[in-house]
Amino acid sequence: MSGETFPREPFAWLSGYLASLRDQHVLVHDQTAQPLAPARVLEIDAEDWGKAASVAATAGLRWAACWGDHIGDELVLRAVLETAGDYIVLRTVVPLGKPVLPSHTPHFAAANHMERHTQDLLGVAFLDHPDSRRWIRHRAWPDTDHPLRRSFSGRGKTQASTPADANYRFEKIQGSGVVEIAVGPVHAGIIEPGHFRFQAVGEQILRLETRLGYTHKGIEKIAVGRDPDALARLAARVSGDCTVGHTWAACQALERASACQVPERALILRALMAERERVANHLGDIGAIGSDVGFAFAHCQLSRLREYWQRRNDELFGHRLLMDRVIPGGVAVDLDAAAVRLLHTDHVTLRRELAVLFDILDDHPSLDDRLLTTGYLAPDHARNLGVVGFVGRASGQGFDLRRDQPYAPYDRFEIPVPLYSDGDVAARMRVRMDEVYIALNLMDQMLDALPGGVTRNVLLPAADAEGLGCVESWRGEIISYVRLGPDRRVARFFPRDPSWLIWPTMEQLIAGNIVPDFPVCNKSINASYSGHDL
Repeated sequence: MSGETFPREPFAWLSGYLASLRDQHVLVHDQTAQPLAPARVLEIDAEDWGKAASVAATAGLRWAACWGDHIGDELVLRAVLETAGDYIVLRTVVPLGKPVLPSHTPHFAAANHMERHTQDLLGVAFLDHPDSRRWIRHRAWPDTDHPLRRSFSGRGKTQASTPADANYRFEKIQGSGVVEIAVGPVHAGIIEPGHFRFQAVGEQILRLETRLGYTHKGIEKIAVGRDPDALARLAARVSGDCTVGHTWAACQALERASACQVPERALILRALMAERERVANHLGDIGAIGSDVGFAFAHCQLSRLREYWQRRNDELFGHRLLMDRVIPGGVAVDLDAAAVRLLHTDHVTLRRELAVLFDILDDHPSLDDRLLTTGYLAPDHARNLGVVGFVGRASGQGFDLRRDQPYAPYDRFEIPVPLYSDGDVAARMRVRMDEVYIALNLMDQMLDALPGGVTRNVLLPAADAEGLGCVESWRGEIISYVRLGPDRRVARFFPRDPSWLIWPTMEQLIAGNIVPDFPVCNKSINASYSGHDL
């Protein structure tokens, strides 16, 4: 089945995939009940976990996420694959006493960091993983402690100090004239910590290795035992610049697990806030790209517009970043007719100002000199890494959940998706500019289509239920998994931020560039440290 792609129709696609697995003796059984709908769940023997990944990679599926779950005396592992907007969840079980699995990383490069995350926090050993170094824990706990196991207290362990993480083995390039440059984890300004280790000759970068995990917050552990409202508040803080996206995904998972129908008015308001979050972040980042190459004009003007935008958020929605505005079963805020008219007027004003500013950015020789061909991410590399969002769309990867697996209310609207193959900083900035205009048009349509009715239905959490939430945030696809225990409280929560898939692109796109171009390359992808570190 080399090179085969499955039909767009989900049932035909699923039957073809099942047939291919049965032919290769991988499938144990497929569940007739699908607890993670709209995804399909396949039960896989642990010994065939790697073979299933091999089959999926050969068929051209995209690897999207993996996580583990401690249930009874077993560890349950799940991995999410996607093709043409259809999701499949592979599920397997390993005994707690011998948690060993084949790795997906030899087949999907995107699995590398998430498998190491699972290794560190749950104690699963991936036998053929190419890199067994710690990823997320650093030196906070001994090798024998795994915080996501039930025996580990959510309060953690008290110790006088955490040993320095001084023995991490960065890869080195040997040769005459090769120098090593260490950047971070502490940076200038207020950005979060991350370490970048360069190998360079003169100013030309030969290789970059990224080291993350410094802002590990214990999100997955402290989620356990929460009720739905408390989980939504926690999800809102996974990554502060993507609070709407993460909260919506977590609420969507809770609502699917509990069969809660969200009112149509609330769904429109959620989408309106998600698009406002998209606009705010794109405006800020486009300006920051200009700042990183000395074009302060763009930074000043777009920061000004972003500030006006966020002040309007505070005025009409009650929070500059829209935090805690999405809640289980609906939204915590409503708009009256005067607010709707005001937002329409804001959109007209912003379009008028951006027409001038974006025209300057799109055709300015000094910017072109710094942005064109800089930080080139080849479409093949983007596809191999499974990259999503605007970074993927600048490198030929057109996946967008709002169009390809539409969830309400996006299923009511046409969603244009900008797509370029240039793969450089300029292309990533161009995608962002396009997405701002698209978001403004979408929001006008949503305001016009805003129905009457209530803004929240009561969510009654179900016992022993699970749900999957999938939302297209401003940064790209978010996948959130929620399992509710017999007490109807959260037993497991895993939020997969798109940054897990975006960060590895930095190591690809920076090679061959000069060291002074690192800041603009980094800003052009703007992956989240906090969203990754959990």
